[in-house]
Amino acid sequence: MSDPIRHPRRAPRLLALLAALVCALALPATAEALTVEKLSARPNADAGNDVLGATETRITWEAQADDGESLTSVSLKLPDGTAFELDDARATVLAGADLMDRVPVDASFSADGQTVTADFSEALPEGSYLRLEIYGVKFPASGGDLALTGSYATADGAEQPLADMPTIAVTSVSPLDAFVSDLEQQEWVQAWNSNKFLRLFLNPPILVSSVPIVFNGFLMALAIVLLAFPLAIPLGFLLALMRTSKLRLLRAIASVYVNIVRGTPAFLQIYIAFFGLPLAGIQVPTYPLGVVVMALNSSAYLCEIFRAGIQSIPKGQFEAARSLGMNGVQTMLYVIIPQMFRNVIPTMTSEFILLYKDTSLLAAVGVMEVVMYAKTIVASTGSITPYIVAALFYLVITLPLARVVSMLEARLNGGGRGSDRRERRLDVAQTPSAHESGM
Repeated sequence: MSDPIRHPRRAPRLLALLAALVCALALPATAEALTVEKLSARPNADAGNDVLGATETRITWEAQADDGESLTSVSLKLPDGTAFELDDARATVLAGADLMDRVPVDASFSADGQTVTADFSEALPEGSYLRLEIYGVKFPASGGDLALTGSYATADGAEQPLADMPTIAVTSVSPLDAFVSDLEQQEWVQAWNSNKFLRLFLNPPILVSSVPIVFNGFLMALAIVLLAFPLAIPLGFLLALMRTSKLRLLRAIASVYVNIVRGTPAFLQIYIAFFGLPLAGIQVPTYPLGVVVMALNSSAYLCEIFRAGIQSIPKGQFEAARSLGMNGVQTMLYVIIPQMFRNVIPTMTSEFILLYKDTSLLAAVGVMEVVMYAKTIVASTGSITPYIVAALFYLVITLPLARVVSMLEARLNGGGRGSDRRERRLDVAQTPSAHESGM
C-alpha cells in the first residue's frame, strides 16, 4: 500500500476530497419543487372526449407538495385569448391513502390578465395534495396543444415557478360552432329549452348546428333526383308508347311492369334491390343503385302520365295529319308529342316533387341523404330538431315547385279558354251579317 508521507503530491488531493465531503454533509438538503400531477380540461364535445375551443369547459389542476413545503398561494397563467370565470372556482386538499378524502380550502381567487391566483387564508399542511378547479373556461377557437405556466409561494416566503406542466389538447372549432356555443349560453335559449316540448322539437343550438350537416344530405338527395328523373322520362315515354301500341305483346309487357311497380311500395323495391342483388352476387355502389331504383319507380308513373297525355289528344289530330300525308312516326313526332308534353308538364312537375320526397326512403338502406344525416344527429343529441331541419330542406324544393304547378295549370286552363274565345271571334268575323245576306 502506498503511503501519503512517501508521496507528498497526493496529500493535497486527499485533503480536498475530505473538505468537499464535510461541506456536503454540513449543508441542509434542498427541498424538491412542487410536482404537478394533473392538468386537464373536461370534454365538451357532443360525443367523444374532445375539448373544443370557444366552448365552455372546466380546468382541473392537481399537484403534490414536498414533505417540507407548506403552500400559501398558487398562480396559473392561462393561454392568451382564454376566457374564464372565478365565481365557482375552488381549491381542495385531497387526503387519504387513495386521495379520496376531500378537504375544502378557504381560498380567495383573483385574476390579473390571464393569470389566476389562489391565495389561501392559512398555509396548507406540509406535503398537501392540492386540487384547483376553474369553471367557465373557453379556450381560443383556433385550438392546439395549449400550455399553462405558473408559480407558487410557500410559508417561508419563497416563490418558485411551476415546472413540467402538461399541455391541454384543444380541438379547433369553426365560427359556426363558436356561435352555437355562445347561443347555448344565452338566457332566452335556456328559458326556451326549459320547456320539454320546445327543447325536443325546436332546440335553437341544435337547429343551427344541424343545418350545415343536413345540407350535405340535401345535396345528395337533389343529385339523386336530378339524375333519376331525366332517366325516368324516356323510359316512361317508351312504356307509354308500348301501352298504346297495337301489338298485344308490347301492351302486355308494359302493363305488367307498370302494374307491378305501381302496385308495390317503393320501400319494398328499394329493399329488394339493395339486399337482393348482393345475395345474387351483383355488387352495385349505393349511390348509382339508388338512382336506378328511383328512376325505375318513377318511370311507371310517368308512363301513365304520358299515356293519358297521348289519349287526351283528339282523334281529329291524327286524321288531319294523315290527310296531310304524314305517316304514323311523323304524326307522333310533329303533332302528338309536342301537344302531349305541353299538357302533362304540370303533372310531370308533381311527379318530380313526389320523387324528391321518396328519396327519403333510401335512408333505410344507408344512403346518406337528408333523413339519414338528420337521423345521425338525432341519435347523438336525443332531440327531434334535426328532423325538423330535414323537413325544411324538403319544403325548400316542394313549396316553390307546387307553386309552379299551380301557375302552369292556371296558364294552361286560361290558354284553353283564350283559344276558344279567339276561335269564336273568328267564326263571328267569317259569318255574313244579316244585312250582307239580304235578310
